[in-house]
Amino acid sequence: MAEKYKLSEGSLRVIMKGGQIDNAIMQVLDTKRIASGNTDKERYRLLLSDGKHLFSFAMLTSQINDQIVNGELSDNSIIKIKKYITSVINNVGKAKRVLVILEMETLVRGENTSKIGSPEPLPDDDEPLVENDSKNKQVSSTSSSTLHVVNGNNRSVNDPNVSIQDQLTHPISSLSPYQNKWIIKARVSNKSNVRTWSNSRGEGKLFSMDLIDESGEIRATAFRELVDKFYDLIEIDKVYYISKCQLKIANKQFSNLNNDYEMTFTPDTIVQECHDVVESIPQTRYDFISINKITHIEVNTLIDVIGVCKNVSDLQMFQAKSTGRELKKREVTLVDQSSNSIALTLWGAEAESFDGSSQPVIVIKGARVSEFGGGKTLSTGVSSIMKINPDIPEAHRLRGWFDNEGISKTAVNISARSESGGYQTQWINIKDVQEMGMGQGEKGDYFQVKGTILLYRSEGGIYKACPKEDCKKKVVDQGNGMYRCDKCNREYPNFKYLLLGSANIGDWSGNMWISLFSSEAEKVLEMSSQAVGEAIESDPQALVEIADKAHFKQFVFRCRSKMENYNDETRLKTVALKVEPVNYKECNSHAISRIQELLN
Repeated sequence: MAEKYKLSEGSLRVIMKGGQIDNAIMQVLDTKRIASGNTDKERYRLLLSDGKHLFSFAMLTSQINDQIVNGELSDNSIIKIKKYITSVINNVGKAKRVLVILEMETLVRGENTSKIGSPEPLPDDDEPLVENDSKNKQVSSTSSSTLHVVNGNNRSVNDPNVSIQDQLTHPISSLSPYQNKWIIKARVSNKSNVRTWSNSRGEGKLFSMDLIDESGEIRATAFRELVDKFYDLIEIDKVYYISKCQLKIANKQFSNLNNDYEMTFTPDTIVQECHDVVESIPQTRYDFISINKITHIEVNTLIDVIGVCKNVSDLQMFQAKSTGRELKKREVTLVDQSSNSIALTLWGAEAESFDGSSQPVIVIKGARVSEFGGGKTLSTGVSSIMKINPDIPEAHRLRGWFDNEGISKTAVNISARSESGGYQTQWINIKDVQEMGMGQGEKGDYFQVKGTILLYRSEGGIYKACPKEDCKKKVVDQGNGMYRCDKCNREYPNFKYLLLGSANIGDWSGNMWISLFSSEAEKVLEMSSQAVGEAIESDPQALVEIADKAHFKQFVFRCRSKMENYNDETRLKTVALKVEPVNYKECNSHAISRIQELLN
């Protein structure tokens, strides 16, 4: 297969001199993982060959790391480089280019070929780097792009006498705290309002912005007096040259940008507006999470989400208990192609101005995941970006799906509370319950399974309880026609029967034991607790016969698993909070969405 492709001999030399090569075909001879401040976002360095020369200063942008992780890209693989940028670093006083691959295609896997030719290291000569005029340069979506020279009518918001024009720029993806001399050329995709704080250590103010270029994105924040210096001069969607900021590990609690680092403005920071038209820099970069996958996302995580506004509530106004301040909120139900829906809460002016009557497509960058009553919800915050009917391919595809089929589909509501029943929490099989370690956390886990009653345990399955309506405490027979409840500290002439169910349920993947409270056990046995108790009074073995009738019936069990202490022993207990008949239409809808998820 490798014979079909000829390496682009000499292309490395051209690229490293600042030239441009479209769709260069090269061979990866070696890959090496680079240590990163965030283990979740590793970086990889490549040894490339164009058949004539070798070059070891090549990197993958983190967005395409999965090609190495899943084995698609390995040693000896032949690749086509569809899009790249070059970064210049200062190496012992000399400019050195680094190749950053933004988009590539593996033409031949490494196991299907071997090293081609006898390439030699690219000579490190003293020829000057090529400088391209950014005013005259146009970038094709399928060709390489280089960020080289800062030109044009630039205005410095740091010092009008200082200009960073005619200097080499770096891609955002190449920045790290170990560099101190760099310039980026980036678009402002979002800018927060000015926020203030006051605590025991003092008071101050800050604002942040999200910066984006062809290689990635990064958050920048300005504090105190630098807010006055920069806030009014920086505008959303404009492109700026920025230099001399401090870089540090990103705080993922407040940012979901795909970068290990974030920037802080300093008194030496230089910002200059770029007046050239820069179409190659995107306006926003999204990493969308399908709604059905949000059930697996941890609380307080920031995510990008897209959905159609299927329903919207009226504006709600109330007072905060702690401050007395008036608050405004609105609930929006989002749905997507997974046929799952989720509740989104909008606050303040955003809630007041929102109009969902036309069922628009909503895109949110940086929505925060929350949990209430076992269901997952979303909300917007100060750093979130919300757009209505944006002109992006994902929005157009979602609009077409909703208008043609989604509008009439019953969606699985992953935000519904535990007491409402149905398919509102994450849907898993019994094997998943065991392999995912459900219930091992401090708060326990909620899930639901479609299971069959394999065995309903009749021993100890019913007891005499306090007759008081809101009390379920077991009573003690006093032997004189009276029954004592220790919880209520009273004696009663009567009692009520309550079921205490225990059943082994199974599906195709396995089986497990669950406990059932009286109300849910009644649904399984199809008899009231009182009727079961009266039957046992006539025949002590009646519960055995009643339980036999429940065997091999199917239900949907909404469960909670949690570690509990009993007699100084910690054990896992799974309780069926809700038992419902199988809604096959809803069940099939979930199965189809799951199949589509696996196919994609």
